[in-house]
Amino acid sequence: MFDQNSIVFFDGEYKLLKDVNVSLTTHALHYGSGVFEGIRAYNTKKGTGIFRLKEHIDRLFYSAKAMKLQLNYSKEELEKACLDVVAKNNLKEAYIRPLVFAGDKTLGIEISKNPTRVFITAWKWGKYLSESVVVEISKFRRISEKSTITDAKISGHYVNSILAHSKATENGYDEALLLDHTGAIAEGPGANIFFIKDKNLYTPKLGKILNGITRQTIIEQANVLGYIVREQDIFPEDLKKFDGAFFTGTAAEVTPISKIILENKEEIIFDIKVGQDIKEKFLAIIKGEDDMSDEYFSYIK
Repeated sequence: MFDQNSIVFFDGEYKLLKDVNVSLTTHALHYGSGVFEGIRAYNTKKGTGIFRLKEHIDRLFYSAKAMKLQLNYSKEELEKACLDVVAKNNLKEAYIRPLVFAGDKTLGIEISKNPTRVFITAWKWGKYLSESVVVEISKFRRISEKSTITDAKISGHYVNSILAHSKATENGYDEALLLDHTGAIAEGPGANIFFIKDKNLYTPKLGKILNGITRQTIIEQANVLGYIVREQDIFPEDLKKFDGAFFTGTAAEVTPISKIILENKEEIIFDIKVGQDIKEKFLAIIKGEDDMSDEYFSYIK
């Protein structure tokens, strides 16, 4: 997947990936004290553009502040670095990974004495999930807003995701769905979730989940399509009333869910064609075919 001769951004310089050296005493390696973003560049009708770059960098700065990581760059500098990494590697489409993490001056839970390191890479990576997925409700619970800052994209949070996803695939399913500590539906290991009934679109409310940027886009475009969007607590016992369901995320894009397996092994079946208009609207935007596409893209010049 990774070309060691690809050009990356590391601590203010562009260099080959093979020339980047990080110590095994790096704080983030031991404690998960990093924050990151997943961003996509698409080959649109107007050329290669990065989808919602500003919003992703805004969230990167929010997450870094939440994790007490001091960024010595402006948002504009890191936006440019993302654009440059895609351009320097001659990528028409790409998955971009900015990573901000605590360095290697000291080890221990005190983070402030460590330097903040910044790394940006990009590579060609297809859609994370298949065209539709079967999902199990995980025995693992989404990390609580009472124990962390759940809307920050902190590296250490994703141990929770790894455990849930690994168990789901071990059990023969495509993906997991995590509940929060109250038993309400939260999100997938790396994606937000939506449910549909007629022209109503339901999604878990903010406060306990990551405020996904694809999630934000879907809410905006669902309103354009005439849906009423309802952000509210949703419990497993509510699922029978919905006709359709789908995941959203930078990696997942818009992925229909064909079936959810409850903790008691009951199967809730959904029509994967329900919500197809939302998926098609999103695909038109990322291909540059929608009138609103330009509002979402930062183009490679």
